Amino acid sequence: MKYVCDLCGWEYDEEQGAPEYGIAPGTKFEDLPEDFECPLCSAGKDSFSEA
Repeated sequence: MKYVCDLCGWEYDEEQGAPEYGIAPGTKFEDLPEDFECPLCSAGKDSFSEA
């Protein structure tokens, strides 16, 4: 599943993860820490929508 930041459009793909930001491939969005922020604009998890 993919999630997109509503503010800047950065996409998080659970299958790919975000290794450049320390998030392993296969990490579910719901399993990201509650204080996760968009790496581009620092928006919180509540600013992401399913793609």
